[in-house]
Amino acid sequence: MPSTIDSAFDSGNVRVVRQEGPFDWVLGIRRDAGGEFFQWFHFRLSGACGVPVRLRLVGLNHSAYPDGWPGYAARVSEDRRHWRAAPTWFDPSTDDGTLEIRVTPASDQLWCAYFAPFSLERHHDLVARVALEPGVASRVLGLSLDGRSIDVVEMGEGRRHLWFLARQHPGETMAEWWMEGALEALVDPAFAPARLLRRAFRLHLVPNMNPDGAFRGHLRTNAAGANLNREWAAPSAQRSPEVLAVLEAMDRTGVSFALDVHGDEALPHVFLAGFEGVAGIAPQQLKRLEAFRQVLAAFAPEFQTRHGYPVLQPGQAHMGMATNQLAHRFGCVAATLEMPFKDSLEFPDPSTGWSPERCKALARSCLAALAAVAHDLP
Repeated sequence: MPSTIDSAFDSGNVRVVRQEGPFDWVLGIRRDAGGEFFQWFHFRLSGACGVPVRLRLVGLNHSAYPDGWPGYAARVSEDRRHWRAAPTWFDPSTDDGTLEIRVTPASDQLWCAYFAPFSLERHHDLVARVALEPGVASRVLGLSLDGRSIDVVEMGEGRRHLWFLARQHPGETMAEWWMEGALEALVDPAFAPARLLRRAFRLHLVPNMNPDGAFRGHLRTNAAGANLNREWAAPSAQRSPEVLAVLEAMDRTGVSFALDVHGDEALPHVFLAGFEGVAGIAPQQLKRLEAFRQVLAAFAPEFQTRHGYPVLQPGQAHMGMATNQLAHRFGCVAATLEMPFKDSLEFPDPSTGWSPERCKALARSCLAALAAVAHDLP
């Protein structure tokens, strides 16, 4: 009996182009709302237990980040809990760019994704679980265009405010795995950096900035086709209510430090991007950013400072990006944390690639580094 493929579920995204044999599929990726981006895929293969399967995703030369495919390995799982890297090859000369995945499923159900998915149900479970911890509160900052909640989890007794954001780009699911690790660490009474941070600051964590895009299986946009990380200069209720709700909350609290958590499709490294291109930035802001970067490099061996995005000259920054806008608006330290879809070249793990477990471990290192520089934050 031939295998089947479906993706009509939370964060599912694939379309069947053709089937060339019972276990040989040619597939495509649907574009985000707005039509500009496509890269995220997530689907289920059924009925192929113990059989070698060939899966080909085609047309990828026109994807959002074609440089993300060479050296990349798709993630697969039979139980949706443990994700491994599958043998994967990219050929830009075949079918306008083909990613070929070869796998022999150990079950009649195999899930395949661009990175380990983080479902909305898992999101709600995370918020509900952490909100039961002593001293923790959760509230809804606003609603998305599809009516989904923009949740924030808050804790801490200090007068200074730390903000953490994740999944402005919904397909960058490693960002919410990082958030899960951060929230679990912050409520762990044995984790001393969390106790210090909760005593010194009020912490605000937004685990999923873009629930509509996440559910729809988008890479970068919300239901209106807006790239939320280009909306921070002038968010609107019609186009980017998610950003508007968070920015209004930030205006009420002020911001001492902000970390916007992302994933990078092409670069096989963990790194920080700063706000050097913003005009009029105070030297002390840059000094504090560099101090955090250097301490994080000492705390997290997988984090490195040699590879990343080009540093812009003052006045060249895109002010619609969260890190730039927040550093300008609040005079705070802000940074974008990038993790790879591929693997960390500094500490590769061929069996899993960069993984949810490594995202969560990095979150603890980030909190420890932040605690080490907390005294110097405004």
